[in-house]
Amino acid sequence: MTNSLDIARRIAQLYYPLSNESLAAFADILVCRKYKKGVRILDEGEVCKSMLFIEKGMTRQFYFKYGKDMTEHIGYENGIIICLESYFMQEPTNLVVEALEPVVVWEIPKAGIDYLSESYKDIGILYRKFMEVSLIISQQKADTLRFESAQERYAKLLKQHPEILKRAPLLYIASLLQMSPETLSRVRSIKA
Repeated sequence: MTNSLDIARRIAQLYYPLSNESLAAFADILVCRKYKKGVRILDEGEVCKSMLFIEKGMTRQFYFKYGKDMTEHIGYENGIIICLESYFMQEPTNLVVEALEPVVVWEIPKAGIDYLSESYKDIGILYRKFMEVSLIISQQKADTLRFESAQERYAKLLKQHPEILKRAPLLYIASLLQMSPETLSRVRSIKA
């Protein structure tokens, strides 16, 4: 069974190396949570108080617009889930995070990592790396939606995140790519 120190090591390998002392301190703030498929991990109107590191499973971040849910992000193993505005402002979010599969996530509480960032330089850098990656992903997604055709968006998702195409329902993939399910079907048939 995976413990918090194993997860701290994995996070450090992915984002930024930590000293043994920092690894132990970081591991101490991690909280393991397990959710069944379909469960809302964070609901609209709640405050995002933690980043979530996905050990196992797949999640979807979405919002409601004109009575429809719109997929913002799909995360899976080794990804970080965060509702940035709610997290930094500590105000209710408009986003929902749900489990698309049974998931195991590790909460990285904001209060804990804020505190550790002041005491451990390498944890401060790790924290900054989380934010940099999150902001870069957001910017790349915005640019993709602004400048790329449906075919280009699908090809990019296929190249960068084949797991999403293998595991997520097509309806959510279409929403993530901001296209109708019919358009997604046409694009997929061209690529096949």
